[in-house]
Amino acid sequence: MNTNNNSSNNCYNFDLNSLIRDNIFNVDPYLSARTEHYQEKNSIFLDANENSFGPPLSFLNSYHRYPDPLHKKLKKKISELKNISSSKIFLGNGSDEIIDLIYRIFSRPEIDHAIIFPPTYGMYEVSGRIHGVDVIKVPLLIENKYQLNLGKIEKIVNIYSKIIFICSPNNPTGNDIKRKDIEDITKKFSGIVVLDEAYIDFSNQESLSIEIDKYPNLIIIQTLSKSWGLAGLRIGIAIASKEIIQWMNKIKHPYNISFLSQEIAIKALENKDLFFYHLKNILSERKYMEKTLKKIPIIQKVYPSSTNFLLVKINFSSKNLYQYLMEKKIFVRDRSKIILCNNCLRITIGTHEENEYLINQIKKYSIQKIKM
Repeated sequence: MNTNNNSSNNCYNFDLNSLIRDNIFNVDPYLSARTEHYQEKNSIFLDANENSFGPPLSFLNSYHRYPDPLHKKLKKKISELKNISSSKIFLGNGSDEIIDLIYRIFSRPEIDHAIIFPPTYGMYEVSGRIHGVDVIKVPLLIENKYQLNLGKIEKIVNIYSKIIFICSPNNPTGNDIKRKDIEDITKKFSGIVVLDEAYIDFSNQESLSIEIDKYPNLIIIQTLSKSWGLAGLRIGIAIASKEIIQWMNKIKHPYNISFLSQEIAIKALENKDLFFYHLKNILSERKYMEKTLKKIPIIQKVYPSSTNFLLVKINFSSKNLYQYLMEKKIFVRDRSKIILCNNCLRITIGTHEENEYLINQIKKYSIQKIKM
């Protein structure tokens, strides 16, 4: 990372245009029929080859029209919720589309590389491999409670380092990455820093999105899938400078979020009281689960969590417990094959009834193991 601060915007030698791939510069974006006139009311739309008679569903009268390609109403709701200008918000078909677009815009296949910090979200690596971009791994420091290895990162970064992915709170470990470390990397790195805050609503740490103007090379990813309970809609959120958002809008698929998904998301975002009620229950159940699981003999460790899940280390083979729980129709995630997660299960916080059933089954399994 370059340590010469020549930038007035508090970011070291950051030049957005120098990071954009040449072929992206030359792309003429697809202009959908509704890009300019989606909000027009009382109009006759004969521009997009839609079926003007509508679908064969008497209770659905608007789904024969293509959705707003720029998601203006939904962005306005998110803008009000997060106190961030709509011009700094991009909406994708899940966070995975956003990750894919970031690779497409900034990383040259077979030339550039991205840097990730395992154990972390798997799509950073999968998407990079798909695009022919080398993905360099700098493991978190388990002895430092799954924090970044700043010294090694400093040595790894070179002129071909285009993207750094940081997940905080991290998946699957559940912990917050130190805010100062994230900010230091973002200030010193001349490429793109992607901060994945998918679980930020479950954390006591404040989102860095409120300071997005300080970091022109920062892209923050959030989602409506986790705390907002809308995983089935597939709506990911990117928060970045207007310039970066413009590039993402330029190369995204024209209608990447359906009319129905936008409509339901808007209604959900208007129901903040129920959102906070569910969030409070999840945090309460997380505390209960952490306390209760620690008392079970086969549980070696329950890692601190700022998310809606717990990473749990088992004294015996996690695979055996995983299979036992499957037989009881309980599905958790076996993370034992991931670096630094040996014999670990990732357990999502469920309803109180679901959590009680899980705990009772683990207790029964623990008793069986102890008797053997």
